[in-house]
Amino acid sequence: MVATPMRWFKDGGLSALYGRLSGQQADPERQTHRMEDIRMAMLDMLGDRGIQQFPQVARRIRSAGDALGLWYARADLMAALAGLHGEKVARTRMVSLSVMFEGMLPKGMMSRPTTLRA
Repeated sequence: MVATPMRWFKDGGLSALYGRLSGQQADPERQTHRMEDIRMAMLDMLGDRGIQQFPQVARRIRSAGDALGLWYARADLMAALAGLHGEKVARTRMVSLSVMFEGMLPKGMMSRPTTLRA
């Protein structure tokens, strides 16, 4: 049997590859539901005004194919939220969002605690 090159892209993207390499075996249906919960939380944080003002951010969130894609979209979301509400509010919202990613990403991808908080 000949393996299809890059087949792992079809089977869940980079998150699936990282999961396989790190030994994580999660229920795919549960992971999908959690990912959609994160996606909805991100769009809710952006709100209608944010979606209108930052359509590229909303598009990136909607089109993210896996949890890793949503994780990387956080930077754009943070910038949009800071533009809408100020940096302090944006940082507070991002902390609550980051908690939702626990168990969804490869080890080492989660934010680490820092003493640089203001």
